[in-house]
Formats: sequence, structure tokens, C-alpha cells
Amino acid sequence: MVNVSVTTSNVIAQSESGGAALDQVFGMTAAAAVVSLFLLYLAFMHRTRRITWLARLADYAGSKLNLPGWAALPLVLFVSTILTAFFGFIWDVSLHIGRGRDEGPLANPAHYFILVGLFFLFIAGALAIILPLDEKPGRAAVKITRTWYAPTGGLLIAGSGLYALIGFPLDDIWHRIFGQDVTLWGPTHLMLIGGAGLSLIGVLLLEHEGRLALAAARQTSPDEVDETAQGPRRSVLSWILKASAFGGLLIGLSVFQIEFDFGVEQFRLVFQPMLIVGAGAFALVAARLVVGRGATLFVVAFAAVIRELTAFVVGPVLGEPHNVFALFLGIAVVVELVGLTPLVVHRLRFGMLAGFAAATVGLWLESLWIEAVFVYPWPTSMWVEALAMAVPVGVMCGLTAGLFAQLLSGDGLPAPAVRRTIVVALVLVLGGATANGLMIDVPENATATVTLADAAPQDGGRMVTATVRLDPADLVSDDPEWVAILAWQGAGDTLRGLVVDRLERTGPGMYQSTRPVPAHGTWKTFLRIQDGRTLTGTPIFMAADPGIGASEVSADAQFTRQLQSETALLQRERSFDHPAWLFGAASLVVLVCTLALIWALSWGAVRISTETPGASVSRRTLDSSSV
Repeated sequence: MVNVSVTTSNVIAQSESGGAALDQVFGMTAAAAVVSLFLLYLAFMHRTRRITWLARLADYAGSKLNLPGWAALPLVLFVSTILTAFFGFIWDVSLHIGRGRDEGPLANPAHYFILVGLFFLFIAGALAIILPLDEKPGRAAVKITRTWYAPTGGLLIAGSGLYALIGFPLDDIWHRIFGQDVTLWGPTHLMLIGGAGLSLIGVLLLEHEGRLALAAARQTSPDEVDETAQGPRRSVLSWILKASAFGGLLIGLSVFQIEFDFGVEQFRLVFQPMLIVGAGAFALVAARLVVGRGATLFVVAFAAVIRELTAFVVGPVLGEPHNVFALFLGIAVVVELVGLTPLVVHRLRFGMLAGFAAATVGLWLESLWIEAVFVYPWPTSMWVEALAMAVPVGVMCGLTAGLFAQLLSGDGLPAPAVRRTIVVALVLVLGGATANGLMIDVPENATATVTLADAAPQDGGRMVTATVRLDPADLVSDDPEWVAILAWQGAGDTLRGLVVDRLERTGPGMYQSTRPVPAHGTWKTFLRIQDGRTLTGTPIFMAADPGIGASEVSADAQFTRQLQSETALLQRERSFDHPAWLFGAASLVVLVCTLALIWALSWGAVRISTETPGASVSRRTLDSSSV
């Protein structure tokens, strides 16, 4: 094998499978510069009191949300911006699945929604930093100058937005070196969605800071800030807003599952239950403890409405592939049931038990929904490994959610050694489960003999059905995750660029189509197999792609082809023309950035907790009236 070094020319060069054209790079740079200059100008004009409209707007938002203006206005802006970014994200994924790669960051209409959303996410955090005048916005505020303090939550939102935005230039550099990785789980892609998703933690912390500051100004308790003038009952609007924030958190944490939602997962199916449990345990346990009884049911309903509306607009309205989504209802039910026990007053222990219940009973209930609406149900053979990954993740996410809820409830955090151990253990458990899920085997000397029969044309092109014979015949067990044909990136008015056919087993090593699949135009159609750690496939039809120098793989009436790595099929544009160590080093850079964001969020949470009036860092038992 020839070892090809990466030179400056490799990085600067642009091809259809590499980075963006220079005019688009300059365009994005100019846009970032304009936004930065605008923020600096706005900050200067506001803080020198040469404009007053921003303060008046913040005060108006504060009067409606019963929060200080420096918390209320950024939260209002954040809601609109995160929905914009989420819509763009789902549309972008569907475009890549249905039509393939794009010609650059500005050539894809969905990218504009993502860019605008992420820019305004950063601006929302920046507003929280800019707005406070002649006041210290809460005890946890960070000193910027002698007279200027910024709320910690605002810094965290801005930091999360900046982390996500940095993903764009890093993504372009990544594509120039490694080619386009058309997968959600590309390292720089995870920065984009991770920054947006984790920003919800900053939002909840900013809202908490605002309530603490308002309570201090009114010389009352934070809980009484939410009460109506007629009595001690919480304001319905306040309850809905707070529960909706956790609904947003659930959506943000569930975006890592999107490939599974479209039926184009590029990694082993065992990841899906782990991801569902992790997102559900953290968001729903925290919601139950902070908002109260019934909150988890509202959270899953809120998330389902947003997801379904987005799927409807992207699918039937815009004509792109449709996606389904995890419901999280089973996890919500078990969390509510555990919440009926006396353990609910002990947040950390409640989080552990609820997380365990979510990863077992809740996961089984969720599997009923998966089987009903998803392309690939969970086979019985997968459950042992799925539970081995999901249970530790569920317990640690539930425990961390209990820690987070203890902070948001104003009761302080445990001793530093305890909270650090919990966060470090969470990172290690997530890392260990992910490492296990990434373990795959590609069989050697295994082939698939495919016999094709023509079917009625669709979208003006050839459609075929397939009979598949695997060699060796015992390559696949009786209960695999999937033996299927995937056809994608072919567009079309009828098929919309995505067809998935789960093959029917007709005998040992023998499988038959259940529906026709395309073999024309720009379609990429191939057999794919996952059985335990075996993850492999072979092409049936692959359109010629001059942009990456790839020839057509024809769909002959009968052929025998070697089974190979699925990555080479699904990520055809990806380049392996680089030293082996470079990919690992680049991934390490992204990992360091991610750990820095997690550290920043943890630092912010501890800072706010430490400065909470009356909070005790050693408190273990909590008053049940708060839940």
C-alpha cells in the first residue's frame, strides 16, 4: 500500500468530494465577520447608553416571562433560533439521504437555516452577556470589567453556539483532507449538532439564574417567583414553559439518532437503544424532578409534536424522504411510576433507579413503538448486548440528571469528590459503550450471488427485484439485525431518493426481495447485512460519479460479488488517501473540543450552585414539597 502524505495543496485543493469552493469559504467568512461586528457595535451602543430600545425590549420580555430582561430576551430569541436550526438540520439530513452530497455549505438550502439558527444561538448567549447594566445579574455572574458582569448561563449558551459554529470551518478542512463523510456521525458533524443540543443545558441554567436574581430582588424564595397572586399554585404558563424547555432538551439529545429515524443507520443497530435510553433518562428524570408530576408526559408530547411537524414539512411538503422518531413514552411512564415512590425526595438515588427502569422496562415498552413504525425492529438476539450497553448508560444518565435537578431546585450539589466522580463516570460509561458499539467484523472470503428480475419502471427508470444467495450459507444467523437492500441518493418524484427493502429469508443463506428497488440514474443500491458484529455489504448498482473518479457498478442480470465494508459503500466519497494516524489525530482534536464543552457546562453548573442562597453542598435529603 502506498503511503500518501497530506500536503498544503491537498488541504487547499477543492473537488466535488472535498471542501467548499473558495468563493463560498469567503462568503461564510464575510458573514461571520458581519455578525461579529454587529454584536460589537450593539454591545458598544447599549453599554454606552446610546440606544435604549434593546433595554426596553428586554424589560418587555421580562415582564411577560416573569424573569429579568437579561434572561428573558435571550430565552425568547433562543426558542426561535433553535427551532430554525433543527428544521434546517432535519432537512439537510433528508437532502443528503435523498440526493447525495452537496457542492458546498452555501449550495444546500438547508444549510442557510442551520447557519442562521447557530448564529442566532450564539447571539442569544451574547445578548445575555451584553444586556446587564449597572447590576450584577445574580451571585454567579462572571466579572468582565470593573462594572460589567455576565450571567454564567449566557456564557454557556454563547460557548455552545461558538462550539457548534467552529464545526463549520473544521468540517470544510475535514472534507479537504478526508473527503466528504456523508454520515451524521462524522466528528465535525457531531460538533454541529452537539453544540446545539447541549446549549439547552445553558438555557435551563440561565433561566434558573434569572429566577434566583428575581427572587433576591423581591426578597422571596425562587419557588415563589413562579406563584400567581391568587395563591400558592404555580403559574400554568410558567409550568408549560419550563416543561417545554425540557422538551427541547429531549429533542436536542435525540438528534444523534436521526440516521436510525430514516432507516439509513451507518453503524450497528445496538446503538439505537443506548441512544434512546441516554437521551430519555437524562431529560425525563430531570424534568420529573424539577417540574413535577406529569411533566415527563408533557415533555414527550411536546417533542413528538415538534418532530412530527418538522417531518411533515420536510417529507410531504418539500418532497424529501420521510423520517419517524423515538417516542420516549415508555421511558416517561416508568419515570412517572418511580416518581410515585418515596424515593423521589432523594434525587440522586431516584435518578439511578429511574435510569435503570428506563433502560429495562422503559426500553422494552419503547421497542413496541420501534417495531411498529421503524424500518428495523430490534431482534431478540440483540437484547443481551443492548442491555449491557443501555443499562449502565441509563443509570449514569439518570444519576447525572438527578445531580442537574438538585442544582435547578436550588438545593446545591454534593461534595466535589461526589459530583466529579459522577460526571467522569458518565463520560467513561458513554465512551465504553460507544467503543463497544463501534466494534465490527467484515467477513473474509464471503460472497453474495444476486439474480435480478426487472419490475415495472418508476420515476422513469429501471426497477428490479433480487434473489440473493450468500456464501458461506451460514454467514448470517436466523435472527440478524438486518439483511436488506438500501437504495438512496437517487431523488425522484415518487421514490424521493430512498428505498429500503428488508429481504425475506427463503432458506439457509437465501433471501428474496419484498419490493422493487431502483437500478438507474444516480441511485446507489446495495445489499447490506448486520448480524451481531458482522457489518458488511456489496453493491448492486452504483451510478458513475466523475466528481470522485468512480465508475458505474452495473446491475447485471446475475453476478457474484465479494462482501466488503459497508463504510466504503455508504461513504463512497470518503478518501483514504492519507496517513493512518491522521484520522485519529483529527478525531482527537474534536474529542478535546467536546470535553472542553462538557467541562465548561460542569463548571457553570457548579458556579451557579455554589452561589445559590441557602444551598448546602452536603445536603442529601430534600424536601418532597419541591417535587
